[in-house]
Amino acid sequence: MREVRLWLVQNYGLLLSIVLFLLMFTVYIGNYSAGLTVPVAETASNKGVLLALVAMAQTLPVLTGGLDLSVGMIFVMTNCIASAIVQGGPLETALGVVAVLAAGTAAGLVNGAIVVYGRLQPIITTLATGAIYYGIALLIRPIPSGDVNEDLADFMTGEVFSVVPTALVLLAVIVVLVWMPFRRTVIGRGCYAAGSAEGAAYMSGVQIGASKLAAYTLAGFLCAVAGLMLTFVTYSGEASAAIGGTYTLNSIAAVVIGGTSLCGGAGGAVGSIFGAFVLRTIEDLLFVFDLPPLWQPLFQGVILLLAVSLGAARVFRIRNRLELFG
Repeated sequence: MREVRLWLVQNYGLLLSIVLFLLMFTVYIGNYSAGLTVPVAETASNKGVLLALVAMAQTLPVLTGGLDLSVGMIFVMTNCIASAIVQGGPLETALGVVAVLAAGTAAGLVNGAIVVYGRLQPIITTLATGAIYYGIALLIRPIPSGDVNEDLADFMTGEVFSVVPTALVLLAVIVVLVWMPFRRTVIGRGCYAAGSAEGAAYMSGVQIGASKLAAYTLAGFLCAVAGLMLTFVTYSGEASAAIGGTYTLNSIAAVVIGGTSLCGGAGGAVGSIFGAFVLRTIEDLLFVFDLPPLWQPLFQGVILLLAVSLGAARVFRIRNRLELFG
């Protein structure tokens, strides 16, 4: 019983985001004339997975006690790169995909190296590097254009066995093969330790520098995956500061809604995924109830405030911080 209580306390934010998403999505499907069909699920998944991947990327630096303001710009940059090189035959397309993933990973590595070895504040570092990545995107795509391998794009934005959206399968694969193994490694646990109490973690022999470097590097990789998916959805690339800024801010909101502490050391990528789905479902609810799209920031703010308030209320009821862990 004590183990169950401990699990519930540690995963409070995750459970809240799951329940909130299920409620909102049920309301959406219940009031949508077409109901829950494969095309509806496919469209919702393709939109939601983009933000979910960027939110996963944001989660990693946040767990270490930092904040990455460049995730949106890496997302945009890799979208522009993909629109230029993920073309041609199977071999050329495969090499293009690898190059895009490498570019995003390298961008994250640069962020991490400056934060760790340059000893600069993450928020300042990533604000500066984000501007550089946006400049690279503009250099590649001064105007929206480009192309992508249509067969690959159709597959990645379609369905598996004509039922399950491929985007959801991709997201599940990344969670199982990337996030879960990373969280169980020494480096992954070091990210949590660095965010919880960096000084104590260092004195305990935790590799703080390696953990932070890995967090930012993996964040860049996830942004690159999201950039590829955006290219598959739009069949083009666009160096849009508005898109980059919106995804950056929404990724932070998704992280908070998903139960990850902005102070670091608590939370996880799965909660951020459901936080992203919550934010995306707001747009669908506005559509189905024929409400003005300009109301979307209002509802996002209300849900974000609700999530933060519920988390704060739980902390206020605790007399000793050790109660959070036992």
